[in-house]
Amino acid sequence: MLDPVLLRTFLAVAESGSFTLAGQRLGISQPTVSQHVRRLETAVARTLVARDTRGVALTDNGDAMAGFARTILAAHATADAYFSGAATRGRLRFGAADDLAITQLPRILRDFRRLHPQVNLELTVNQSAPLLRRVHAGQLDLVFIKQTAGESAEGTRVATDQMVWMAQDGIALEPGEPVPLIAYQAPSISRQMAIDALEAAGRTWRITCNTRDVNGVLAAVRAGIGVAVFPHSLIPADLVKVSQRLSLPDLPAVDYVLIANPTVQREPIDALTNAITSRGVVRAV
Repeated sequence: MLDPVLLRTFLAVAESGSFTLAGQRLGISQPTVSQHVRRLETAVARTLVARDTRGVALTDNGDAMAGFARTILAAHATADAYFSGAATRGRLRFGAADDLAITQLPRILRDFRRLHPQVNLELTVNQSAPLLRRVHAGQLDLVFIKQTAGESAEGTRVATDQMVWMAQDGIALEPGEPVPLIAYQAPSISRQMAIDALEAAGRTWRITCNTRDVNGVLAAVRAGIGVAVFPHSLIPADLVKVSQRLSLPDLPAVDYVLIANPTVQREPIDALTNAITSRGVVRAV
């Protein structure tokens, strides 16, 4: 029998990449996190986490255990909901910023639908500003969006991330030439951040790609036609931060926040909010 407490701690380490962050997420100390992982490794007689000075990473056995752990914990939650008679019901109109599609969010939504089959989940993907307007207008029940860090006390903050300049590894900018900018169509937080930072630094710029979604941004960056402003933790493995190498201006941080419509049924909103905040969604897959 694998202790669900140990599995939950192990998953927090696997998804955050840090014993310290896992402890913060679960509300336990870092030594307790380490003890839970060691106990799980002893129980299965396998090394699950490789530790070195650069951080932590899962071994092959750890990757396998992460899959088993998700399945086991989902089964526990389903059983608890069934036998407690507390199955969540209702309609949930959920909106998510499109770049969050490359995080753990799709997996969380899949698990949420399996755990709460009686919730009618309707998903809208868009930019943060339109989603915020729609939840304030009563057209959505819950949105997961980016906002400039500290901009608003509204909602539940899930994480904070630093915005950086992202590009292909070999890109170079000619001195004095306008910065080639890949950006979302307006209105867009990252687009406005880029323009404000460049103009404040006295740098000229030109839009080399206007796109509506994150896949367009990534495709243009991979094609080498410019640089983009992107959350640091979400940069894919084949692209790099180039802020310092290209002497580009500093950018603000952003908060990832969940904002709910206060006039609608709370039970489905609370269930999805708990699912997102407990899993540490903001990390590239």
